[in-house]
Amino acid sequence: MSNAAHRSNRVLVVATIMFATFMVAIEATIVATAMPRIVGQLGGFSYYSWVFSAFLLAQSTTTVIYGKLSDIFGRKPVLIGGILIFLLGSLLCGLAWSMMSLVLFRLLQGLGAGAIQPVTMTIIGDLFKLEERGRVQGAMATVWATSAVVGPLAGGIIVDNISWAWIFWINLPIGILSIIAFMIFLKEEVAHKQAKIDYLGSVLFSISIVALLVMLTETDASAWILLTLFAVFIIAGLLFLAQEKRAPEPIISIPLWSRRLIATSNAATLLAGMALIGLSTILPIYVQGVLGRSPIVAGFTLTMLVVGWPLAVMLSSRFYKAFGIRRTLRVGSLLFPFGACFLLFLTPESSPALAGAGSFFMGFGMGLISLTSIVLVQDSVEWSMRGSATASIIFARSLGNTLGATVLGAILNAGINHYAGGEAAAGLHEALNQPTGLSALAADPAIRAVFNAALHWSFWGVVVVAVLTFFTTWLIPVGHGRKSEGAAVASEATSH
Repeated sequence: MSNAAHRSNRVLVVATIMFATFMVAIEATIVATAMPRIVGQLGGFSYYSWVFSAFLLAQSTTTVIYGKLSDIFGRKPVLIGGILIFLLGSLLCGLAWSMMSLVLFRLLQGLGAGAIQPVTMTIIGDLFKLEERGRVQGAMATVWATSAVVGPLAGGIIVDNISWAWIFWINLPIGILSIIAFMIFLKEEVAHKQAKIDYLGSVLFSISIVALLVMLTETDASAWILLTLFAVFIIAGLLFLAQEKRAPEPIISIPLWSRRLIATSNAATLLAGMALIGLSTILPIYVQGVLGRSPIVAGFTLTMLVVGWPLAVMLSSRFYKAFGIRRTLRVGSLLFPFGACFLLFLTPESSPALAGAGSFFMGFGMGLISLTSIVLVQDSVEWSMRGSATASIIFARSLGNTLGATVLGAILNAGINHYAGGEAAAGLHEALNQPTGLSALAADPAIRAVFNAALHWSFWGVVVVAVLTFFTTWLIPVGHGRKSEGAAVASEATSH
């Protein structure tokens, strides 16, 4: 364990981490709630999706870079630097005068957000032994669950009673207090060494990933633009791999990412992220547009997801002791596709409780998969590589979210075009772009039937990805048998 564990006030550090994490976790839900009001004032609806995509692009691209920097310079300076960038972006977002300026400032916000989650999770890995980490991660999971509930409510109150700018400016006092607390309570000593930062690798990696994500989010672009983006992704990616093999301090250690434990954990996390974002984006549409229920009921079905996830994380330490890490991971991976299969049985006459049950089991399974993967990866490397290893998991989940939203959205559009004729498909798309479009769909039996059939194509996509996640987790190398697992856990825990 890092010497920081013996000098830092661990309880106060964790409380500060929860505070900083809440700031980023609530960002997605609070901004989504306020965006209709913002676009109404700033105009530029064509840039609507880019307000979210810009943030995700920057966050995804910089995650692994910050992880590496935290291994070189220490966790504290990198984390505080990331929070400062995030706060500057938040301040400027509230001052945005057009949608284009808002997109650019959201990009800056994302550049800072890329540091917060991977570095804070790395700090937890530094401060706590393996058997203690489940309890701490359970507390962290409650932050995401709380933000999912508080975000929409806070966003609605702010845009109705104050200026929409405060959905961004509310981050300022939270971030400033977090910085002060980290400076006081987090103690660490980093061996001073001549670090050679791989700037060329960072640029090539950013170009490659940005080209990939833009290509995936802008699928309506012309063929030559998409082909150009694909070529940039491939060429920059190949140049990046060549650079990392010869760089003295590579941003991404190819030997590290090639380890079976890390490679399979990242693959499972990426697939799980794809399935989960599919559930989060498609299920509320189904509950409102097909079942004809209110947005509150639709939100309840997803609330079961954020109930299942932290519950699994909080119980994980007991599962590890009772069944071993290997069995816990296997059961968690089985619950994931089990929950996804509930979606296939939804009909226009179904109760929303059926959708909620599926969300709960997927959330519970994801909680076990996510935590177990992070714990195994963190404890498979030494301190100097832990930031990079943790960041690889966060990056895989973020990339999975982007891929899942794009692929499952394309499946939904293909389903609509398959089941509806040209004019009907256009009418359906037009209705979906209206504020009351979902309630209008639910009131028209013919269109509702088309929408139901098309959404089931996406549900099948979620199930297929969930099943692939299940099989991938079986490739993660974990000790065989409870006795050997217990010995491995004990030896890993005492080695820190």
